[in-house]
Amino acid sequence: MTTELPHPISSFLAAHRVRDVDAAMRYLTTDATVTDEGRTYRGSTAIRAWVQRGGSEYTYTSELTETEKVDDDHYVATHHLEGDFPGNVVDLRFQFTLRDAQITSLVITP
Repeated sequence: MTTELPHPISSFLAAHRVRDVDAAMRYLTTDATVTDEGRTYRGSTAIRAWVQRGGSEYTYTSELTETEKVDDDHYVATHHLEGDFPGNVVDLRFQFTLRDAQITSLVITP
């Protein structure tokens, strides 16, 4: 299923892809959480560091392959990654929760 992502999510993803930390942070609530690779980052300082780091130790390509609206506040964006990271290929599900037109939670899982 493919659905159009809300502006805060599509803009966050665009900023995250190029590691534009300031732009990415505009779309997150001040109490947001991000869970990636089994670790949870809470609040602006921790998430800012996560965005800056964002897979920088690897070279990879990322393609948005599917989007899904679960309900008005929950969306999933699936990305296909190929690169020099362990396993070389993975599909990641970016599961977003919105609150007041901002991202309050992001959980990334294979």
